[in-house]
Amino acid sequence: MRLTLTGNYCVAYAVKLARVRVVSAYPITPQTTIVEKISEMVDEGEADIKMIRVESEHSALSAVYGAASAGVRSFTATSSHGLLYMHEMVWWVAQARIPLVMAVVTRTIGPPWNIWTDHHDIMGQRDTGWLIAMAENNQEVLDETIKLFKITEDPDVFLPGMIGLDAFVLSHTVEPVEVPDQDVVDSFLPERRQPYVIRAGDPLIMGNIPSDLVRNARMRWDVHLGLRNAETVIERVDQEWGKLTGRYHGGLTECYRCEDSKYIMMGIGSWVGDMRIAVDSLRDEGYPVGLLKIRYVRPFPVRRVYETVKGSKGVVVFDRSISAGSAGPLFLDVASHVQAMRLGIPVKNVVAGLAGVDVGYRDFELIVRRFVEEVEREGWVREFLEFYSGR
Repeated sequence: MRLTLTGNYCVAYAVKLARVRVVSAYPITPQTTIVEKISEMVDEGEADIKMIRVESEHSALSAVYGAASAGVRSFTATSSHGLLYMHEMVWWVAQARIPLVMAVVTRTIGPPWNIWTDHHDIMGQRDTGWLIAMAENNQEVLDETIKLFKITEDPDVFLPGMIGLDAFVLSHTVEPVEVPDQDVVDSFLPERRQPYVIRAGDPLIMGNIPSDLVRNARMRWDVHLGLRNAETVIERVDQEWGKLTGRYHGGLTECYRCEDSKYIMMGIGSWVGDMRIAVDSLRDEGYPVGLLKIRYVRPFPVRRVYETVKGSKGVVVFDRSISAGSAGPLFLDVASHVQAMRLGIPVKNVVAGLAGVDVGYRDFELIVRRFVEEVEREGWVREFLEFYSGR
């Protein structure tokens, strides 16, 4: 079935198709229409979902955490300050190893108040133990949301996951989307699996003060291992989804015109579409540029980055958020791993599009063109590497 849908409605359709049983959320622009659409589906008898009305985002995540702990597939959604209000429970869900899915419509954090997109809200969650996927377009929003239920409920993972979609650019913009039939999704998603279930009359303690600090430390480390295991699961699930639907998204990352490239652009989210146009234009001018789209921020795709950038002459990483006093968070991941791999190539960070400032393909063209010209300048790489190595 081909429908014209906003990104928010794509999330709602994915939740219905995944046969989620409990949804709880608190309204916040521009997320609200996700749960409004789900509520409409429930009222019209299209979805068998229990909607829980709560007084805050903290309570919304608490409610679905409890529902998921009791053994049912659960979902919530939020944005910006709502995600900040949830932050305590974001940690609890991951450290308790409870699979559930949350949509985050990425929106600027105040003050001042701003409803447009940047990535500070979702990138601020990357140390919590959640899988974090970022969508480029509405088709990817729908597909990745469905896939996240299977990935998070895999026994090698057993962690929650977020799907990020950019405010208004995706959440409120309509695109033609292929919506799979219910029987296709039913054949794809198994019965829910999770590490334990809390039942009335069957005592179970989770999250109490530990008597063994070493065991507590091991629990923290196991979350890290679960995220590393997720790399293989993400790739496998993407192949399974592709065989059913014909849509292979690439798993952790997606490469565009990387095969013979000497310079690599990197980014996440909806502006990757503009980066593709920039790559084509730069290629027409003779610049050997490729694009690596990072689809999963967590687990960070170290091997994919290595395979893509080895042998290249330079990398430009675009961030739509900044770790204040340091650099863009995506750049910090890329640069640290490139340095650890001793690849010896320059990695440039460009922070742009903060607070919803528009960045188009011509901006990407200009920035990358200047970077290539700098690297090609005689002696520039040597000077850069001397600075980079601290000499």
